[in-house]
Amino acid sequence: MPKKTDTRDRVLRTAATLFRAQGYHATGLNQVLAEGGAPKGSLYFHFPGGKEQLAVEALQLSAAEFGQELRTAGSLDGALKVLGDRLEASGFRDGCPVATVALDVASESDQIRAACESAYAMWERMIADALTARNVPNANDLAPVILAMIEGALLRARTQRSTAPLQQVGAYLKSLG
Repeated sequence: MPKKTDTRDRVLRTAATLFRAQGYHATGLNQVLAEGGAPKGSLYFHFPGGKEQLAVEALQLSAAEFGQELRTAGSLDGALKVLGDRLEASGFRDGCPVATVALDVASESDQIRAACESAYAMWERMIADALTARNVPNANDLAPVILAMIEGALLRARTQRSTAPLQQVGAYLKSLG
């Protein structure tokens, strides 16, 4: 039986980090392999669909881990704090784990677009559940609006190099009850 290695996971996690910060087109496969410490032949062995498969799986991994992080935060306020802390810790490079790739390539690849949409739908459900738990009326209708507000705040925070936009969204959310 062949020896099991962590090469696939390393490549996947490295790609997720790079796609999040740089986008799809700015992230080269040689960069992923070099930073992941993986031999060249391993990419197509583990990801026969190439860069597109790697991106889809990296988005799925990032979305699930990010969703778990937000669940652990326990509230929308806590989630906004997590987002702000992550942004600051990365020097305002690491915003949403999906947005950079979505803006970069979702119109070019149905598989990547579907992975992005799946992530957003999961987070929307989480927001709706959080609003429902707070007895906010029309939680399901409001959730996509709040997700859009958070995504916009992340973008503004990156460009301003400040978590103030996230804090503004947080203040608005508190006013909902």
